Amino acid sequence: MVLAQLGGSLSRALARMTSATVVDEKVLGDCLNEITRALLQADVQFDMVRDMQASVKRAVDLGALAAGTDKRRVIKKAVFDELCNMLDAGKPAFAPKKGKPCVVMFVGLQGSGKTTTCMKYAHYHQKIGFKPALVCADTFRAGAFDQLKQNATKIMVPFYGSYMESDPVKIAVEGVERFRKENCDLIIVDTSGRHKQEASLFEEMRQVSEATKPDLVIFVMDSSIGQAAFAQAQAFRQSVPVGAVIVTKMDGHAKGGGALSAVAATKSPVIFIGTGEHKDELEDFDVRPFVGRLLGMGDLPGLLNKARQVVPTDQQPDLMKRLMEGNFTLRLMYEQFQNLGKIGSIGQIFSMLPGFSSELMPQGHEKQGEAKIKRYMTMMDSMTDAELDSADPKLMKESRIVRIARGSGRPVKDVLDMLEEYKRLAKMWSNVIKRLRKSNKGNTNAQQISKSLPPELLTQIGGIGGLRSLLNQTVSKEMGGGDR
Repeated sequence: MVLAQLGGSLSRALARMTSATVVDEKVLGDCLNEITRALLQADVQFDMVRDMQASVKRAVDLGALAAGTDKRRVIKKAVFDELCNMLDAGKPAFAPKKGKPCVVMFVGLQGSGKTTTCMKYAHYHQKIGFKPALVCADTFRAGAFDQLKQNATKIMVPFYGSYMESDPVKIAVEGVERFRKENCDLIIVDTSGRHKQEASLFEEMRQVSEATKPDLVIFVMDSSIGQAAFAQAQAFRQSVPVGAVIVTKMDGHAKGGGALSAVAATKSPVIFIGTGEHKDELEDFDVRPFVGRLLGMGDLPGLLNKARQVVPTDQQPDLMKRLMEGNFTLRLMYEQFQNLGKIGSIGQIFSMLPGFSSELMPQGHEKQGEAKIKRYMTMMDSMTDAELDSADPKLMKESRIVRIARGSGRPVKDVLDMLEEYKRLAKMWSNVIKRLRKSNKGNTNAQQISKSLPPELLTQIGGIGGLRSLLNQTVSKEMGGGDR
């Protein structure tokens, strides 16, 4: 998960507050102090943290709350809202539209990951139906032409550049004109960077911008600079009309929190965060789901949206129904493991599940986690249909466990570990469904989830009414009625 250390610290602070017998001013103060320490360690600016703490205290007046009010929920909501305010630039970025020619210019310092990000940005839009093209207007850095050309070949998009021409403005103009004629609807121009902010860099950016008239200028920034992001983002915005920011290298830097909050302070909307070197390691940045994931609240609409991209259309209603029924069987876990690699990185997907702990997929050990999941699937291949389709843990007796271990060539301990992981995930998913079905929130959740579903799927399950019915379908079971 992005910023896993910060997210873990914030989640633990809220969990300790939740487990307190009585929630009073001392418990609230201790919780806020832990959150403050976590944010400062993530290099968030002191003034911003102080203001956030003061805002939470103003929003949570424990003495004024009516009797019976869930104080823990009030505190958690206040923390969530204030973290969102801290990371929100307050305005949306320009979004390209399919079929309409759009020029996007990338700027940033050398070493920020700008050229790789151009490729990832092109690939992201290629997957959703755009026809992107790449233009190399970086004539300063040796190897820029070859790197971007290789990246373009890797994702199979057209590329334009020149070994001989030294004028970046001429290359940019020629490339844009060529791809407009070829009906490309997303023309990405990669510009030169420098080791530091200097007049020649800004002048070159201005010339390329004036010549190509981009619809959007994206500033690419290395997250490791932390709080210094504010000054850097401001300098670039004053030179060219920066309309959005992509923060890179968020997979390995504790200063990522500082970078995100600093950029938000410049009122520059962050649209993506880079979480690795591979073409798919570019995440949408939406403040509320991002903060929800940091706090262990997950991002179910985002997860459903990702899942529908890889699940065949005719299977989507059935999957939706089974997930919403809360009957999380081993077969359902197996099917979701099969889809994980297609949806995105496994660590990223698990972070979108409410209450997920990083035990199965610890930060920096994704390969080991993926190997563990493959072992789990091998063991499930040795199970009978009855074992895969049952949600009753009593079915898995010792003789069955020994048989599964022999059939899969794994030790009995591995089978037991897999079953424990299944129980944990099943319990977690059950808790998610219960929260979704709370009567005072049911309508809101149905509305929120419906926004992430394709219209045809929503129609197949009976519209918003059918979705609401799915959310409430097993209330009678939870209250003691119906089949168990």
